[in-house]
Amino acid sequence: MASSPGAPHEPGPPTVPGTPTATPAPVPAGLDGTGMALVIGCYTLWGVFPLYFRLLSAAGSVEIIGHRIMWTLATCLLLVASRRRWGRLAQVWRTPRLLGALAVSGLLVSVNWLVYVYGVNTARTADAALGYFINPLVTVALASLVLRERLRPVHRVSIGLAGAAVALLVVLQGSLPWISLALAFSFALYGLVKKRIGPQVDALTGLTVESALVVPVALAYLGYLAWQGQSAWQGPGQGWRIMALLVVAGPVTAVPLLLFAAGTRRVPLSVVGMSQYIAPITQFLLAWAVFDEQIPPARWAAMVLVWAAVAVFIGDAVHQLVRRPRPRHATALSRAASRASPRSR
Repeated sequence: MASSPGAPHEPGPPTVPGTPTATPAPVPAGLDGTGMALVIGCYTLWGVFPLYFRLLSAAGSVEIIGHRIMWTLATCLLLVASRRRWGRLAQVWRTPRLLGALAVSGLLVSVNWLVYVYGVNTARTADAALGYFINPLVTVALASLVLRERLRPVHRVSIGLAGAAVALLVVLQGSLPWISLALAFSFALYGLVKKRIGPQVDALTGLTVESALVVPVALAYLGYLAWQGQSAWQGPGQGWRIMALLVVAGPVTAVPLLLFAAGTRRVPLSVVGMSQYIAPITQFLLAWAVFDEQIPPARWAAMVLVWAAVAVFIGDAVHQLVRRPRPRHATALSRAASRASPRSR
């Protein structure tokens, strides 16, 4: 799916996906309209990704990811050149610690992409949606276990409900929902890595280096397929149509990430965290209403538990947002405006 997101810098709703997070700048008391449009646009694009990957069903999941890595790198290099950010790129390449961390994050996001595309192209989009509903709760759990962040009691309830949903699926279906768990944990671990290096690497530089570190594997696999004559674009009746769709994977990956990075600088992080559920809700609706996937009663029961966990999670975030004190300068401006308004009439 989306590539990926870093974890927030404070306890509360984490960001999703798929994506490197830029450190947000201070925001005004009111919501910024442009910022909200950027964030909603980002998560909406991630939500409708299954429609795009269904067009690539003639290609195998690994081939799709190989092209996605290659063309994402090409897109990022064009953006780096247009913004003249070669200095930042060189600085990261000269820092072994950052390179190691980005190699790990590149591997994790590649695994996440692979599992996601496999799920969508094998009629398991609902499983993918379930994974991205669970992902924020896994991220919060990792923040507690690894970063020693203190969990709020409400967070424990949410994590418990999500755990109960997985257990219910195992009992009723007799199998582990591995696609959902692989997506949730790979992206949560990705966010954990990005959390540690977030202040030192911006979103574009991080995605460029991540892609560059895993692109040799992608090129080797794509080269092998082409040599064997097994690439999707070499198949009968495919040709330039499928190749054009594969090339589009670059901007399709990069654009939502850039919208996300720009949006998080303009709106409160808590709003970003709550907006992330646009993507899995959209994916689940596509699976149910558009792709006509069979969703057994066990899956509906698990979804209800997960939605309850999400409702508790969001409810607490809204409560904390409402209780948050307004900045002093905003309060002073509000008072000044209220005193001036009668005179202006």
